[in-house]
Amino acid sequence: MSVPYHQIRAVYTAETITVYQAYAPAIARPALTAGRFVAPFKRERMTWIKPSFLWMMYRSAWGTSPGQEHVLAVELTRTGFERALQRACLSHHDPDRYASHDTWREQLKASPVRIQWDPERSLRLQPLPYRSLQVGLSGEAVHHYVDDWTVSITDVTPTAHQIRDLLRTGDDTAAAALLPPEQPYPLPDHVAAVIGAQPSVPVEGC
Repeated sequence: MSVPYHQIRAVYTAETITVYQAYAPAIARPALTAGRFVAPFKRERMTWIKPSFLWMMYRSAWGTSPGQEHVLAVELTRTGFERALQRACLSHHDPDRYASHDTWREQLKASPVRIQWDPERSLRLQPLPYRSLQVGLSGEAVHHYVDDWTVSITDVTPTAHQIRDLLRTGDDTAAAALLPPEQPYPLPDHVAAVIGAQPSVPVEGC
């Protein structure tokens, strides 16, 4: 079965969903100690969260890019995650979702959440023919993210490095076995409509 072009795939439980961010040690270490984001994390800046581990690996070069040396798995409440998506606006104009370009621009200015659909990545970080969700939080959404939605923060940098090292030796099978078990996320229909996601039909081998 083919993977839908716009579909959220993530690690999740009945109550939570895991997303990823990567930061420099100055931000990551205090967050890990506190179990939430604290100074010098800046609430005034837009913060991007990603349900796809491999897209985070692509973005951070397996946790080696400057300023992204710590890859963090952030467990959020599903209620908060879906509330954010319900208030989101796509970062580009989509005529199928917005009545006009001006309507989209007005909503973009008013919304504290932005959505991007970027090419998903393979184990070797090559682009795949379907998309991965990125969620940008700003304003009040960042405050909710930090104060209300975050359940736990875990440093998964050692796992990222281990997978990278296995790939360097050509052991793709062992590397793939260490990937987080992401599955299609059962997004409510009314939320899927806001972000342009297809129904979350389980995909074998995903």
